[in-house]
Amino acid sequence: MLTVSELTKSYAGRILFQEASLQLNAGERLGLIGPNGAGKSTLFSLILQENSPDEGEVSLQRGTTVGFLPQESAPSGDETILQLATSLHGDEDHYDAGMEAQAKRILSGLAFRESDFDRPARTMSGGWIMRAHLARLLVMEPDLLMLDEPTNHLDLESLGWFQNHLRNYRGAILAISHDREFLNAICQGILEISHKKLNRYKGNYDAYLELKAAREEQHLAAYRNQQKEIEHLQDFINRFRAKASKAAQAQERIKRLDKMVRIEPPERAEATVHFKFPQPPRSGQRVMMINEVRQAYGDHVIYERLHLTVERGQRTVLVGPNGAGKSTLLKIIAGMVPILAGTVEAGHNVSIGYFAQHRTDMLDTKRTVLDEAMAISKPVPEQMARTILGSFLFRGDDVFKTVGVLSGGEKSRLALVKLLLDPPNFILLDEPTTHLDMASIDALIGALKHYEGTLLFVSHDVHFIRALATTVLHVDAGHLTPYAGDYNYFLDKSKALSERGALVAKLHNHRPVENRPAPPAQVSATPEPKLGMKEIREQRRLEAEKAQAAARAKRSLEARAALMEKEVVELEARQKAVAVLLEDPAVYADTARAMQLNQQLAFITKSLEKATTAWEEATEALSAN
Repeated sequence: MLTVSELTKSYAGRILFQEASLQLNAGERLGLIGPNGAGKSTLFSLILQENSPDEGEVSLQRGTTVGFLPQESAPSGDETILQLATSLHGDEDHYDAGMEAQAKRILSGLAFRESDFDRPARTMSGGWIMRAHLARLLVMEPDLLMLDEPTNHLDLESLGWFQNHLRNYRGAILAISHDREFLNAICQGILEISHKKLNRYKGNYDAYLELKAAREEQHLAAYRNQQKEIEHLQDFINRFRAKASKAAQAQERIKRLDKMVRIEPPERAEATVHFKFPQPPRSGQRVMMINEVRQAYGDHVIYERLHLTVERGQRTVLVGPNGAGKSTLLKIIAGMVPILAGTVEAGHNVSIGYFAQHRTDMLDTKRTVLDEAMAISKPVPEQMARTILGSFLFRGDDVFKTVGVLSGGEKSRLALVKLLLDPPNFILLDEPTTHLDMASIDALIGALKHYEGTLLFVSHDVHFIRALATTVLHVDAGHLTPYAGDYNYFLDKSKALSERGALVAKLHNHRPVENRPAPPAQVSATPEPKLGMKEIREQRRLEAEKAQAAARAKRSLEARAALMEKEVVELEARQKAVAVLLEDPAVYADTARAMQLNQQLAFITKSLEKATTAWEEATEALSAN
């Protein structure tokens, strides 16, 4: 389908590809990775024939349709969201009766409401316009789907739907992404730009990491062996070139060196950035108290009588469907939006840092990147500022660029650097990994792991969430549900709760074994031997004993399932009661009482997890009986 042969391409005097090759067949799904500036977007432009190679060839099989999603700035006009999703290259002749229904299903999967379908695309934010273009490509179903950072504008729920959709996609996929979980979910192979070549690895991103480590070891061993050979040959030449008796042998070794295909030295791995930024002053135990808060946009009520207490040292991720109010909650806490009722009160000695796109408006556009990074209340050494800037993609002379010429993504990264260099003791982050490559995400994770303050964040990057979150707050329809565990605990717990109704129904509707219709008699080609009365009585006795044993086992399983269900219900009621007590600010006036309630909640939560597992096992055993 796609063939890249002996590709060579230079840009701004730097070689990106040198004799690089690739074969992508129909239905294959590859993730394209590489450090920032390695040439990922350039390779896309060559495949799309927007650019030409210096040498080599890029060819697509005749008749192959290609769909491309850029990372930013897809066009929009007066068309509605639905019209955009059903337009194929702007040609209305492609429209058919089933296309609109398909587009609506896909738009819904990407979190558009039905009321959004007829809205003009230009009235929505850039992120939503990108989603509409993604929907258009999925409706189009091209033979080759090319995606540049497709997860940047998706929340966790939309991302899950998107990944499931791509798993069943019939065409080939080539995707640039920094999202490891996304690459693990959809990819059959990883295409890495390295050593100016396209290196292909089988499997998903986790498999790539293992295979790459093995390949690097082999490359290093081959390089060292060749260097020893070169050294040995050169030593012989230097020693015997002037001797007539050895001149012929020296010449032969010179020719061997000239013809030798040199193995390039291993690329130095990007050093993992370890830095200690200034730790913030310690806050009080209660960092933020929200009581009876009401927030609405016009007639659309986001929160009604909202209560939330944030404790010192918590690392909490906000999850929930798009539009549930996650970003709004961060803005309420940061004081970025006025509330209609209630109170928002910071605790003792709390300083808040809020990271979102509009934070870039606070940058001085006339300063250089380096000067702006160092323009903080507590100055840091220039080398430290340069180190952190480098880990967030400002390398070399980039630090002397004027802030005003930076792209939106670059300004966002610079604002993040300033936050890390002068951190408050309560950090609010809204999608901080957007515009970061994998090395920068790892640098951010490393910094925040050593951060001693309180962290509340929204992210669609599951790798980032798993690395940092110790508690989860689910936001849905203005209701907050806390989960006293990490993201995996949240997934397990929420899955168990969502399946509980189905399991209970299965239990209550379980038909007793003795009431099941007997299977139809089987006709045998060979008549069975007739049994005497003694044998018949013995057979009946054994069957009766077997039926009685099965009935006893079934009653035992039913009793255990009912008992465990009762225990789960009681523990859930206790958990809710203690959680309500902890939401009362007055409780924290008595430190010992607050600590006792927190310990009680932790014990109940752990007991509930065990009881839920036991109840599910008992119910499954009963269903299989």
